[in-house]
Amino acid sequence: MELDNCINYLLSTSQNKVFKHFKSLLSSYNITPAEYGVLNCLINSNLNTPKTIGNTLNLEPSTISGILDKMSKKDLIIRQTDNENRRTVLISSTNKAKDLWPTLEKIAYQLNNDYFANLTSEEIILFKKVLLKINGSGF
Repeated sequence: MELDNCINYLLSTSQNKVFKHFKSLLSSYNITPAEYGVLNCLINSNLNTPKTIGNTLNLEPSTISGILDKMSKKDLIIRQTDNENRRTVLISSTNKAKDLWPTLEKIAYQLNNDYFANLTSEEIILFKKVLLKINGSGF
């Protein structure tokens, strides 16, 4: 099979390109794309456990743990034990993260605009539908 017909090649090279661009846009704020994803889960979706955040971002427990460790050192999150279930760790964003969030959101919109600029509204809608369908395919 030629690479241009291989879904893995098409998705991974596209994702790598978008990731590198997003990383460069966030770099002056010392935030990575993965950290942006975690903050988005905390701020926009009220997800507050490593498991729910990891599941949403499709990350392995060890990966999400490492990201949370780095974010804690950067004073972006706080980890606390749930008073009702001592086995559960709750994650919350710090004031530093909340103050930074509007800027990070503008960067995410810029990223979308950068890549969607040459697409019609219909193409953007279809593109998102296809990606969501692939993401939910259950493989």
